[in-house]
Amino acid sequence: MVAPKRPQFVLFGSSIVQISYSNGGWGAHLADIYSRKADIVLRGYNGWNSRRALEVVHQVFPKDATIQPDLVVVYFGGNDSMDPHPSGLSPHVPLPEYVENMRSIAVHLRSLSDQTRVIFLSCLPVNEEQFRANFKLLRSNEACQRYSEACIQLCRDMGVKVIDLYTAIQKTDSWKTSCFIDGVHLSSGGSKIVVDEILKVLKEAEWEPSLYWKSLPSEFAENPLSAHKEDAINADEWTLYRENWH
Repeated sequence: MVAPKRPQFVLFGSSIVQISYSNGGWGAHLADIYSRKADIVLRGYNGWNSRRALEVVHQVFPKDATIQPDLVVVYFGGNDSMDPHPSGLSPHVPLPEYVENMRSIAVHLRSLSDQTRVIFLSCLPVNEEQFRANFKLLRSNEACQRYSEACIQLCRDMGVKVIDLYTAIQKTDSWKTSCFIDGVHLSSGGSKIVVDEILKVLKEAEWEPSLYWKSLPSEFAENPLSAHKEDAINADEWTLYRENWH
């Protein structure tokens, strides 16, 4: 472990998480926004569904770990919502099982420590035409909506923070072309929406301590950026391009 210890945010999910450091992805944006404030850790697995995630959640997040995450952001549901395939090889997970899998994942994550916070991201919409042109498996926007709504209702029942990505993405008029690179994976524009929504939750959450980026201290902020005291700049005040984020 590199010292000094910073808050640790873990992004846990499918390919939406795995590739979130690429091409202006939302994971990369969070790492940038929280530089000197928190460490963003990726645990993304291409093609995974909630069933596979539940099988390994105890290994990814062991209860006996010396250091537990301060925040876990979870995304599963897109692959679960795919249509079943006659071969049985589709990542499809029936909706009732998906809900129970996500419930079990939430229970485990909340048990890690009193300070571990959890945010679920609901299932994204899909550009069906573009998706069919790039993938052989079938996924409908109607199914995405069902899985999104089920995730949101589960989180409300459990008191878990949740972001309705299905709705948030579609607020952009050109979302089908501007928010995805292939009909399902996020473009830089789509990723920016995800970041905005996450920051909104972190800003409004009544958590102690706050995990909102402007509330967290910068590491070694007391060390001046100038040898001359009158010209010194406090690192916490040096936001530069981060002023674009709220």
